Amino acid sequence: MSVINIAVFTSGGDAPGMNACIRACVRAGLQKGYKVYGILNGYEGMIDGNFIEMDSRSVGNIIHRGGTILKSSRSQRFITAEGRKQAFEQLKSRAIDAVIAIGGDGTFKGAQIFTAEYSIPFIGIPGTIDNDLFGTDYTIGYDSAVATAVELIDKVRDTANALGRLFFIEVMGRDVGTIALASGLASGAEDILIPEIKTDLEEISAKLKNSKQKESYIIVVAEGDDAGGVMEISAKFKQMHPEYDIKTLVLGHLLRGGNPSANDRILASRLGVAAVDAIAEGNFNVMVGIHHNRVLYSPLNLSSKHFMEINHEWKHLMDLLSS
Repeated sequence: MSVINIAVFTSGGDAPGMNACIRACVRAGLQKGYKVYGILNGYEGMIDGNFIEMDSRSVGNIIHRGGTILKSSRSQRFITAEGRKQAFEQLKSRAIDAVIAIGGDGTFKGAQIFTAEYSIPFIGIPGTIDNDLFGTDYTIGYDSAVATAVELIDKVRDTANALGRLFFIEVMGRDVGTIALASGLASGAEDILIPEIKTDLEEISAKLKNSKQKESYIIVVAEGDDAGGVMEISAKFKQMHPEYDIKTLVLGHLLRGGNPSANDRILASRLGVAAVDAIAEGNFNVMVGIHHNRVLYSPLNLSSKHFMEINHEWKHLMDLLSS
């Protein structure tokens, strides 16, 4: 298959480093002589025909910026057969030979359905702060999200120490506790509550009682913890221990914002170039990832949400060092 025109878009939740990845895709594509289009607003823009031709200058001075210059969305219309047909017609009208999709599990599921119906191939690039996709050790945005969480938790520790408070701090992680575990360990939290480990509030209570000499307590909660969200958990704990001055904080979308870390900029650049290389080699309908610091290609139909085993060494370290 001779490739002339390619398109790139971002979809789903934004992640720091997406702009660095767009930059890499565009410049690597131009180096190979391709005409490169950016699709605005994800699958919604694909359906509506929001395409812009991109050149090297259009991705200048963005490697350090958070968010995505191509914007993003979660498209309900693309779920429908009619929506995908409209997207195909828009791609066909511009003679697009291959599409690069930067996103997470939902983005790739959409791509899998589309490529089963139509002849235009997709290449997936993992962009999600959750770090929960099969086929890569790290996803774009995860390192930045952890760094932001640690920075914010460190600030909370200052005020918690000043007033002798117990803080429950919620981070993103609806299905996985990767951010909670890493940020909890790095910030010296007293405990973490994550979906992978059943929460026992009595056990946490006993742990805090054995640490009475401490001036403050930080417990990091993944939003998908089985005991409920941070508000529900803190309310339960307040009933058990009215003697504690308990505060809650939801970091939420703060973890998506801000400048990407150096690691995410490098990862995004490597994966963007690898995606264009895959197109040039005719290696279609795959996701590019990193495994043991080497580029890896996985079939797109396998690159779905992957519930990795929790790093028990990290959990043990946190329990040991927070006592």
